Amino acid sequence: MKIKTEDYRICYDPTTTTVSFVGSLRLSGPAEYAPIVQLLGSIASVEPAKITLNLQQLEFLKISGINMLSKFIIEVCKKARLQMAVQGSKRIAWQGKSLKNLQRLMPSLQLELV
Repeated sequence: MKIKTEDYRICYDPTTTTVSFVGSLRLSGPAEYAPIVQLLGSIASVEPAKITLNLQQLEFLKISGINMLSKFIIEVCKKARLQMAVQGSKRIAWQGKSLKNLQRLMPSLQLELV
């Protein structure tokens, strides 16, 4: 599964259950995030043992995008059997603080900043 635009690319690898985000998500509001929400929802509905979000190449994410990820994390929390991992980059300023906040929503979330 893949979503691709001029500004960003989101790819899902079912063999590793990893969703990779590349580029800049400068979308305005829930309607523009709908395809991403649908992609993430369809992955979670299959209930793999673990879902990994690789954000290491996501240069920019607006607050509406952080809200979208937060809602997804909350939905994953409701599925007790799902584990969640988020991979981020220390070199991208917004990721350090914002991604750590996701652990507050899901304490078992595995956060890896490299």
